[in-house]
Amino acid sequence: MASNDKPPRWLEWAREIQAISQTGSQFAHNEYDRQRYQRLREIAAEIVSEHAEISYPELLHIYCEQIGYATPRVDVRAAVFKDGRLLMVRERVDGGWTMPGGWADVGERPAEAAEREVWEEAGFQVKAIKVVGIYDNNRIEPLQIFHAFKIVFLCELVGGEATPSFETTEVRFFGLDEIPLTLSGERTKPHHISDAFRAIADPELPTVFD
Repeated sequence: MASNDKPPRWLEWAREIQAISQTGSQFAHNEYDRQRYQRLREIAAEIVSEHAEISYPELLHIYCEQIGYATPRVDVRAAVFKDGRLLMVRERVDGGWTMPGGWADVGERPAEAAEREVWEEAGFQVKAIKVVGIYDNNRIEPLQIFHAFKIVFLCELVGGEATPSFETTEVRFFGLDEIPLTLSGERTKPHHISDAFRAIADPELPTVFD
């Protein structure tokens, strides 16, 4: 990955072409336009399949399932502290550590999504009290074919007990100097963690955003 976390140019092009195709198909006025946008969708799938370990038929199927105006997806993370230590979970899929979180579900409030993820992944009930930051989440390790935004919420611990889930194998709290070196892909990055510690240390600190 590049040091600035930007995705490769071919992925940026493919994402943009796919988004144009998806949005254009939604508002096309005739079959000729729909066919042209379908071809753009195919080109986007061809680009990604040439550079990534995803087959063209699989990509095209995923792209065809996307309807309506194309917008970034939303990933939420919860920064939960206990005695100055940050809650993290170990992901079963890759063994890396992350703040609890995941994709927001349709129909959920963003804060509600973060609270739900903590309960499902860590066994704690929490209440979102502040937005730590809103980040451009160009997830490329492992490859993500869609662009996303990440929202990190500062959450108050309400109850519950540490309980791993089918997605997580461990649930622990870490001080700033104890954060594991192995983080889980793009789910949680070092700057998300440092921003969370700054937010708990200074309640007046403004929200970080890209």
